[in-house]
Amino acid sequence: QVQLVESGGGLVQPGGSLRLSCAASGSIFSFSAMGWYRQAPGKERELVASFSNSRAEYAEYANSVKGRFTISRDNAKNTVYLQMNSLKPEDTAVYYCNARQAVTSNYYWGQGTQVTVSS
Repeated sequence: QVQLVESGGGLVQPGGSLRLSCAASGSIFSFSAMGWYRQAPGKERELVASFSNSRAEYAEYANSVKGRFTISRDNAKNTVYLQMNSLKPEDTAVYYCNARQAVTSNYYWGQGTQVTVSS
């Protein structure tokens, strides 16, 4: 059973930074793609950043976070990160890690971690 465990959320002032972590239960090479999504109250879940393992050097970002957020990974730790800089109140949401398993094409989600940007 695939498990994704997020951590690193919290309360931060506007302009501040946070780094989210997503630890996978197995090798991240077993996934064809991984990414971060977020869902704000009353809004639909949206893609924040993602990469495919076949082209890990090319990450995709939502326009709203380009230049501020960076997705990266540590293969040895089976962990994917989301570095968030210059945070804005509109970045407030629950952030979810997502992974697509290569063999089955099944999608898996973490439990989410709350990010609140407020003064």
